[in-house]
Amino acid sequence: MSRISVRGFAVASATAVTTVGAVVGVAAGGAPAADDNNFEAAAADTTLLADIPAGQQAQVQTASLMQQADAQASAADAAAKKSAEESARLQAAKDAKSKKKAAEDRLEAERKAEKEAKEKKAAERASRSSVRDASSFAAQGSYTVAQVQAMARQMVPADQFQCFSNIVNHESTWNYRASNPSSGAYGLVQALPGSKMSSAGADWQTNPATQIKWGLSYMDGRYGSPCGAWSFWQANHWY
Repeated sequence: MSRISVRGFAVASATAVTTVGAVVGVAAGGAPAADDNNFEAAAADTTLLADIPAGQQAQVQTASLMQQADAQASAADAAAKKSAEESARLQAAKDAKSKKKAAEDRLEAERKAEKEAKEKKAAERASRSSVRDASSFAAQGSYTVAQVQAMARQMVPADQFQCFSNIVNHESTWNYRASNPSSGAYGLVQALPGSKMSSAGADWQTNPATQIKWGLSYMDGRYGSPCGAWSFWQANHWY
């Protein structure tokens, strides 16, 4: 209810009470308690609730409710905006933390891979530096399989020996004089033709160390290593 409505209602009530009192006073034979003319003059300056059309009363009340609703909506919007900004800030902080962790993990993985690569190279260098050259073996008239294998262990890097051994075992069963009459392949690694091994030494037909030297060079040059050659052999049954 508006300020004018309350005031009008109060005046209307006072008027009604005064009127009733006057009537009662007359009936009792007394004089009126107040000057009706003065009261009416005062009331004439006041707007009564009844004088405000009902439609306007509704408009005043509706406007007040709308103002309250607008204020509540503005407050809700501000709260939602603040909440959204806080959520965005927290998400941004979380994303930044995740990116930092991913970058640290990637850097650590790269460092680990680099360290492992260096260690592998160092091991390979140590392994190769420990092998013996074919010329370091004294020539013999003949060699047993055990002797030939022992020579190979000293000439082939330790991490490649098993692959080298697998190929030799399939090609010649460690017989350094093995020969294939139909193809001309010869020796431990079945070089084709056998005369290719002369690049490693003139005694290629009788010295297993010379054959091992040539076979190791061939596998390294064509497949990268004896293990590379063995992988190819497994897929094709030749190398």
